[in-house]
Amino acid sequence: MTHVRTIILGASHWHVPLCAQAMAEEHDVVGVGDDDVSRVQVQRLAEIWGAPVDADWRKLVDLPDVGLAYVFGPHEGMAEKCLALIERGIPFVVEKPVGVSLEELSTVRQAAEAAGVPATVPLVQRGGPTDQWLAKAGRPTYQRASFIAGPPSRYLENANPWMLDPVKAGGGCLANLAPHFVDLFLRGTGESAAHVESRLSSVLHHQAVEDHASLIITTPEGREAIVEVGYAFPGSPLKRYCSFTSVGDSGFATVDSDGTATFTALDGTTEVDKLNVDSDPLYDPFVRNVARTLDDGFRGLTTLAQLEEVMRPIWRAYDDQHGGKDHA
Repeated sequence: MTHVRTIILGASHWHVPLCAQAMAEEHDVVGVGDDDVSRVQVQRLAEIWGAPVDADWRKLVDLPDVGLAYVFGPHEGMAEKCLALIERGIPFVVEKPVGVSLEELSTVRQAAEAAGVPATVPLVQRGGPTDQWLAKAGRPTYQRASFIAGPPSRYLENANPWMLDPVKAGGGCLANLAPHFVDLFLRGTGESAAHVESRLSSVLHHQAVEDHASLIITTPEGREAIVEVGYAFPGSPLKRYCSFTSVGDSGFATVDSDGTATFTALDGTTEVDKLNVDSDPLYDPFVRNVARTLDDGFRGLTTLAQLEEVMRPIWRAYDDQHGGKDHA
């Protein structure tokens, strides 16, 4: 459904500008929230949408006839906002990881299911060029994903300093970047994570959150994924380094950082193509899919239950690395 009355919470989040034009065209934005509504980017977005801003998100969720909400902003407090939306029966889109613990995500998921309130998450790599190419290999037996984004200082520059606070963010690059690629593997296998090995490091930038993380995920059938993420790439127009491989019952697929993609079939023939590996353009079609599927409860988009399966091995890794203590 298009042009429903929509509120945007946490508008200074760096993903919101990637969604802004589609939101303007698909929704009727009636309220914009942020903990600092004086930020230039928040004011600019409010102008694009022709909507008022308010630092009190509770006032926004209490606006009349709201039919959709987006929840961005610090991960601490996400669950509270989602629960308030559920209480009012408002369908919502929420950024991963939906809180600073698996317990918070589970609480939101259970409440949404019990109330019958639709919710979805922008795991935008789903159905994207990399996902489609890796699928050529068939159901993954072994998969590897390496995604190294720019330095953590970019969060200071884009008005999201909370991303470097483990209390407000819940974690660093692992919680932020890995969900996309854990999701591709688990969805591709149709299994859950049975065993997780991990390593987290903050040696490069010496921040309170990790700037490099590695996971090895094994499924009950023994299928395995290696997921490496980081804030270890220099500030650059290139934005990131990424590399992916997947081997399955149909062959071996690869995608490299420059977009070069190869697929070698079981008969030894190789196909080569060029992909756009930049994930930024994937947010616009996601918003349009949200509008298209709102009446159907976001049918076909990521569910909170699916995100819970994705976040389970990630939060387990934090617990393992912190001696079983609260990761936050």
